[in-house]
Amino acid sequence: MGRLTGGDPSLLRRINSAVVLHSLRGADAPTLTDLTRITGLSRPTVEGVVEGLIETGLVVEFVPEEGEARKQGRPARRFRFRAEAGHLLGIEIGAHRVAALLSGLDGRIIGAGSRDVSERAGADDRLERVRAVVADLLRRTGVARSGLRAVGVGSPGIVEADGTVRLSTALPGWTGLPLGERLRRSFRCPVLVENDANAAAVAEHWKGAATDSDDIVFVLAGLSPGAGSLIGGRLHRGYGGAAGEIGALHLLGRDDTPEKLLSTTGEPLHPLDEQAVADVFALAKSGDEGALAAVERFNERLVHDVAALVLALDPELVVIGGWAAGLDGVLPPLRDELARYCLRPPRVALSMLGEAAVATGALRLALDHVEEQLFAVEGTVTARR
Repeated sequence: MGRLTGGDPSLLRRINSAVVLHSLRGADAPTLTDLTRITGLSRPTVEGVVEGLIETGLVVEFVPEEGEARKQGRPARRFRFRAEAGHLLGIEIGAHRVAALLSGLDGRIIGAGSRDVSERAGADDRLERVRAVVADLLRRTGVARSGLRAVGVGSPGIVEADGTVRLSTALPGWTGLPLGERLRRSFRCPVLVENDANAAAVAEHWKGAATDSDDIVFVLAGLSPGAGSLIGGRLHRGYGGAAGEIGALHLLGRDDTPEKLLSTTGEPLHPLDEQAVADVFALAKSGDEGALAAVERFNERLVHDVAALVLALDPELVVIGGWAAGLDGVLPPLRDELARYCLRPPRVALSMLGEAAVATGALRLALDHVEEQLFAVEGTVTARR
């Protein structure tokens, strides 16, 4: 925030307000005395800030229950942060479904919704499905669209800072789509767009398998896998947002794509045909020799793709998510082979959030944006440098 001087009282007021508001959110109905102790500010300053925050609707006086008031006589005034003063939305746009999560300003989820969508749907149809999911979710929770403070979106592809999808092979009509601009027409608040694997990595760090790790790789496993990475607790996008595109590693002198490796007929599978992939794994589980060979080829490629990132980044933890994470036989060979190939093998775990990972990460993206605005928080997980 730069060096502070006494010549900028408005900046000092904003900082004091952020400090008090942050303390209110983390405390259980504190008194003015509590806030003075927590923040280190003078009591008149705290009192003035609290009154200003009450006027904005972000803070309200906490009224104790009647019995408690009688027991304690005339208690000191207490205050609480109003998480319900605004709402956040996290949206996943995938090949087969779109989903949304709604929370208050504290990030606690109060509603969810999803709808299936065809992998062949064009951009307009897919975005219309997103709008329908959001409209239904807001209606069911009674939240006004005008009450949204920020919207986060997780989408396949290489995503630029303004929300434009520079390249996406997963969704028809997605390459070059100004996704952020298109969605901003539906909302009166900031819309932040992120790559889906990046969003899922943030989600696992926030509420999933990686809450105790700051150096992680999240693998969105599938026929065209992607990965998101946190380095030192910060999301690593790379210079142009293309970090973690391990699905392109087969281009490095390898002619066989993952779709061909997992095929039992010689004809490549469709990269978005999840049922065909599940059928191959089911056949392998039953002992079919052709399917067993295909699954072995698929696992070997996945191991090589993940090992490339592990060798480059040296993460503490690799989290496996995506549809492949739910199939039998994926995790044990991955763990064993990483131990074989990597100089310092990381821990390997399955995603704890499952299909909710991308939408949860998108919600965290929105929450980070609001925290930067309200609490003057620097260095959030998803902040862009």
